[in-house]
Amino acid sequence: MTSRQGERSVSATDGGLAPDAGFAQHLAAPEGPQTLTPGQAAPVGPDVPLRMVTAEGRHGPVRIRIYGESAAQAGPAGPGLVWLHGGGFVSGGLDMPESDYLARVLADAGTPVLSVEYRLARDGVCFPVPHDDALTAWFWARRNAADLGLEPDLLCLGGAGAGGNLAVGAGLYLVDAGKPLPAKLLLAYPFLHAELPPPAQGLDEDMMARLPRHLRFTLEDCVRNAENYVGGPVGMASSYAMPGYADPSGLPPTAIVACEYDDVRGSSELFAANLQRARVPVSYFLAEGAVHGHLNHAAGSPEAQPALDFLARELASAKTPAP
Repeated sequence: MTSRQGERSVSATDGGLAPDAGFAQHLAAPEGPQTLTPGQAAPVGPDVPLRMVTAEGRHGPVRIRIYGESAAQAGPAGPGLVWLHGGGFVSGGLDMPESDYLARVLADAGTPVLSVEYRLARDGVCFPVPHDDALTAWFWARRNAADLGLEPDLLCLGGAGAGGNLAVGAGLYLVDAGKPLPAKLLLAYPFLHAELPPPAQGLDEDMMARLPRHLRFTLEDCVRNAENYVGGPVGMASSYAMPGYADPSGLPPTAIVACEYDDVRGSSELFAANLQRARVPVSYFLAEGAVHGHLNHAAGSPEAQPALDFLARELASAKTPAP
């Protein structure tokens, strides 16, 4: 994917905000959160079976949309994926391309996807509510895996952006609580640190300067994002809320998609390095020419296909976790 292709994939309206508005400004504006995820209408993807279920959680019902059906009738039960969309904790939903199109593609490739409608950090909602919703969905999937034709020990957990944060935070909780772990974590450009570590090879500043402002994640943006989710200063954040700072020992094998033109790329690189030091197997894929959120902005295009192929391969290779 070329830098020119990456540029074409990020056009969006500004929803009435100034063209140079960043995450902090979008979050503060009443209309802002809805504009953080441009292209909400899902692109046409593979036609797969869909159904909606509800899991009862600590904070009320959590809706889960199930994509695809298990092929267990023709053989042994296989893997499934519990998926959490992105959107900075304040926007996004089941119909955004990063969620709907991705789930259709992976389900069509043979792995059912359970997409989670967790509560957003808006109108007084903050951690641990989205975190608890993610765990509610995970536990529901484990309990009901056999009825879905899935092998419980082959269930994977993942998410994009803020959803990647929720997936890792849930994984850390499961480690600490001694609960069954996902067979694998699958993360797309996860938001794991409030302070941005610099990417190892730097960023192409000319290209970054050409991106729409709402796709840039400055230090102010990331701190504001984290404070809104945590519900206070970043220093009071639980390791489940900002999991990039936690010891990742004990987490399951992890696959990470990072983006070339992404201020947050250094966070993925640092997390991958920490996983390696903790002897957690890591698969790392750099989406060349891609911007943060490209699975949403470029879903259905050739630009997004390599990352989707990577995730599909990682799902297909999921193995039962060691005891």
